[in-house]
Amino acid sequence: MPTVKVKGMSCQHCSKSVTEAMEGLGAKDVKIDLLSGDVAYAEDAPIATDTIKETITKIGFEVVD
Repeated sequence: MPTVKVKGMSCQHCSKSVTEAMEGLGAKDVKIDLLSGDVAYAEDAPIATDTIKETITKIGFEVVD
């Protein structure tokens, strides 16, 4: 299951926003750990990391390496 680390999430609203953004890219079964910032997801087709970073940034969060 691919994982990205997202900085700036602190509540369930943040989690929901990121989940909806990831699902909009085609991700499924999105699981978010608010403490670590890890966002794990399943994908039918690969989702480009740059696309994920751009999408997450647009909603006010930051993907960190």
